[in-house]
Amino acid sequence: MIDDNIRYEFDKNIKLQYNAELISGSDEVGRGAMAGPIVVASVILKNNYFNPLIKDSKLIIEKQREILYEEIIKNSVCYSIKVYDSKIVDKLNPKQTSVLGMRESIQDLKIKPQLCLVDGENINLKDYQVLKIIKGDYLSQTIGAASILAKVFRDNLMKEYDKIYQGYNFFKHKGYCTKEHIQKVKELGILDIHRLSYKPVAEIKETQNEFWQDK
Repeated sequence: MIDDNIRYEFDKNIKLQYNAELISGSDEVGRGAMAGPIVVASVILKNNYFNPLIKDSKLIIEKQREILYEEIIKNSVCYSIKVYDSKIVDKLNPKQTSVLGMRESIQDLKIKPQLCLVDGENINLKDYQVLKIIKGDYLSQTIGAASILAKVFRDNLMKEYDKIYQGYNFFKHKGYCTKEHIQKVKELGILDIHRLSYKPVAEIKETQNEFWQDK
C-alpha cells in the first residue's frame, strides 16, 4: 500500500518534471463487462486541489465514490466523459474502444492540457503530449479522479438499464461476467446491450441457436 498523499505528490512531481501546470488524467471503466458500455473519462483538476480519498475507483465503496464524483466535478478545471455501447465494443474490441475513448475524451476537454496522463495505454495524439502510466489510477490523483468519474457514470447507466430490463439485476453486477448474470442471460435471453463478441454471451447464443435448429 502507498501513502494516500503520494498520489498528489506524484502529480506534483510530474508537473515539475515536464514543466506542465495543466495536466489531465484519463481512465476507462467497463472493459471486462459483458453488457453495457465502456465509459472513458478525462479530467483536469484545479492546480492545488488535493483529496487523499481519491484513488483507483475499485478501491472505494460505492457511496464514497458518489460523493467524490460530485466533489471532483466541482474541483475540476474541465472534464469529459465518453460512452461507447456494446455494438462499438463488438466492432472495435475492448482495447481499441478504450484507446478511442482516451483520445476522444482528451480532445473533448474544453482546455487543452499541457500533459496528458493515461492509465496503462499507449495513446498517439497529434499536438498533445501523452504519458502512459502503469497502474495510473493507483499512483496518480488525476487519473484516480478520472476513474471515479467513469465508474460512477457507468454505474448510473447500468442502474437505468436495470429499470428497463427487469430481472437481470444490472443494479447489482453492473453487467460484469458474474455467475448470476450469466444465469440470468440463460433464463431471460440476450439483450441488445450484451456484447456478442464476449465468450459467455457467444456461448449462450450458440446454445440457443442449436436449440432452435433442433426444433
